[in-house]
Amino acid sequence: MCEYKNKLGSYDVIVIGAGHAGIEAAAASAKLGAKTALFTMTLDGIGNLPCNPSIGGTAKGHLVREIDALGGVMAKAADATFLQSRMLNKGKGPAVHSLRVQSDRAKYHQWMKQYLERHQNLDLKQGEITALAFEGQKVVGVYTQLQAFYEAKAVVVATGTYLGGKIFVGEASYLSGPDGHHAAIGLTESLREVGVFLRRFKTGTPARVNTRSINYSKLEEQPGDDYIEPFSFMTKGKLENKVSCYIAYTNEETHQVIKDNLHRSPLYGGKIEGIGPRYCPSIEDKVVRFGDKPRHQLFVEPCGMETDEMYLQGMSSSLPEEVQNAMYKTITGFENLEIMRPAYAIEYDCIDPLQLNASLAFKNVQGLYGAGQFNGTSGYEEAAAQGLIAGINAALFIQKKEPFTLTRQNSYIGTLIDDLVTKGVSDPYRMMTSRSEYRLYLRQDNADERLTPLGYEIGLVDAARWAEYENTQRIKQEEIQRLQKTFFKPTEVQALLEKHGLNTLNSGISAFDLLKRPQLSYEDVVALAGENPEVTLFISHRIETEIKYDGYIKRQQSQIKAVQKQENMKIPTDFDYAAFAGLRLEAREKLARVKPENLGQAARIPGVSPADISMLMLELTVRRAQNKKEE
Repeated sequence: MCEYKNKLGSYDVIVIGAGHAGIEAAAASAKLGAKTALFTMTLDGIGNLPCNPSIGGTAKGHLVREIDALGGVMAKAADATFLQSRMLNKGKGPAVHSLRVQSDRAKYHQWMKQYLERHQNLDLKQGEITALAFEGQKVVGVYTQLQAFYEAKAVVVATGTYLGGKIFVGEASYLSGPDGHHAAIGLTESLREVGVFLRRFKTGTPARVNTRSINYSKLEEQPGDDYIEPFSFMTKGKLENKVSCYIAYTNEETHQVIKDNLHRSPLYGGKIEGIGPRYCPSIEDKVVRFGDKPRHQLFVEPCGMETDEMYLQGMSSSLPEEVQNAMYKTITGFENLEIMRPAYAIEYDCIDPLQLNASLAFKNVQGLYGAGQFNGTSGYEEAAAQGLIAGINAALFIQKKEPFTLTRQNSYIGTLIDDLVTKGVSDPYRMMTSRSEYRLYLRQDNADERLTPLGYEIGLVDAARWAEYENTQRIKQEEIQRLQKTFFKPTEVQALLEKHGLNTLNSGISAFDLLKRPQLSYEDVVALAGENPEVTLFISHRIETEIKYDGYIKRQQSQIKAVQKQENMKIPTDFDYAAFAGLRLEAREKLARVKPENLGQAARIPGVSPADISMLMLELTVRRAQNKKEE
């Protein structure tokens, strides 16, 4: 390596950005033994919740559980700082049950900041990274705004919405990151110089308002769950809800104010170049796209216990401030609303994730990794999941170990990353349960069963966590075996069956088979079979799900085994698609651009047909046979 001026330090891994992706990346890297530095524009922005003050939600809760199962941080912070907890979609099947908590925004930041400050092998630094240093196509360090140089063997870029950040409120626009923090400017050009392709996306956030100005008697109260299920598998003790949330609705008057001022929206006036999130549109977008709807729902959520700021979830906007005032005040209960922070849209630089492989490493720049909104995603949870994988792989890279990757078949994280690196994104990507073809198997309740052994194998899951996992598995398996061995005579279950409108039996039945009946719960069955004091409510829910859906789960596991053959068929990195006449021209172009790592990835690339995959499989099989023969 060349000598660089103003060298202040040398690290194995440097992480740029201390949002949700950066936190997980730095913590994982350091825990795996890499000397790590985490740079942030401001220490006051660590773990910031600049959009909604919540963690989890539909499919996002799955990601948080998986992060925790692998040994990540987010779930612990969410449990330590939550204000209200709700399990979403309880009226539907267990595949889509997703935990969501309201977090205390200030305490979440404080918890994360102190966690990082006390983390072994990790240095936390305030400073803007304005350029990366390269030797050829290999990253070797970073430069700060103060012209200091820090050497690095690997760099994770997790810049969120700060990179080239620009705020829009009506006719006003200015360079800025979220919440008035400085935008990161210089790094964009440094990335372009090494061949990284960047583009512009945008997102938005609603107004924050003073709680004293809301008439809650006119709103619908939304209390938390009676039984609170923690996010982290390691959280013990009783958790209690501290607050309620509330639901309000827009109306025709609200919509008319928006329609009358659409020409003043930078989104519709052409000032915003970036592409916004499809599944989390601004209120003006909703009014235009869903013009037949007489109202739209919004949620009034607290920002913390020691602040009177409330967040209006579902009403992001980039309309002028005076229009926002008029718009919000048309809503029942908001007649005297006091806006503390106006809503805004923010445009930022991000990459095309097709430049990455499944380890989140750049294909054309050695030692460089991307994570979070920098990769074209939206959401804290999606960011944290990517940060964890990028941090793990940055540490493994400098240790000259094989990359750690997850698959669509074993996790939502694997599904998220596979979608990014094989399909790319045309707008900010959001995780949804419908994106997974194996969602009955990839439930949030069994994330530890699927992923904790992998986390333990690479060294991210510690001994205490592993012991807890093994104990949970023991309790679950022993209870299932007990239910299989416990039998009832027809007369013993007659009253229970009649209570639920079920036909009586002519022969005996096991507790296991009795629980397969949709109308009966685990509590119903153990009332007859006797309770096992070791079985917690969480474990009992998992047991009930696995028994009731046993056939469907086994079917999905068979599907997973069937597709594993394609996933295991690796494609050489130097495969010359252009010279392979057996493929259609479109397929050659798409495959050459994405450079899939295996046949399974190739099959999921848009524009690559089953016929193309058959030809590619045949060619790979022939080549493998030739290589074996030569050996």
